[in-house]
Amino acid sequence: MPSTTSLTSPTSYHLLTYGTLLGSNLFQTFLNGPISYTALPRAQFSTLQQAIFPPYFSLQTGNFWDALVPIAVILGTSLVNLVVLGPATTRVMRRRKHQETRDGKRYHDAGPQSAEMQRLNSSFTYLHSASSLSNLIGTGAIIFYGFVLAEKI
Repeated sequence: MPSTTSLTSPTSYHLLTYGTLLGSNLFQTFLNGPISYTALPRAQFSTLQQAIFPPYFSLQTGNFWDALVPIAVILGTSLVNLVVLGPATTRVMRRRKHQETRDGKRYHDAGPQSAEMQRLNSSFTYLHSASSLSNLIGTGAIIFYGFVLAEKI
């Protein structure tokens, strides 16, 4: 049974915050994202991701302000996803949807695509890959920080 002093200890809250951060990161990266991608039609998956990413990256960004290098990496990768890569990817997805209407075919349909759709597909692939890489680097930093934290407990 924990003592009542643990209720006022910053260490307890730091550990709970870290657990929330790691759990949400692993869930989004390895469960929610891949399962949603395979279970939902592309339009619904896109809508879901657009709704999930801002609070997800905000949670990551707001979790740690006062730690060393791994925390700076977590903050940096999350902030880049929240402010730069996430919004840019969303803009490309919206432009691609409009281009589908103009072209009369979906961005993933077989056959030749218009030059604009090819450009948009290329931009999306680049931005999504950069966002995924940034997220994986952040995940590595979160796990590394978990080991740093465990040494202090």
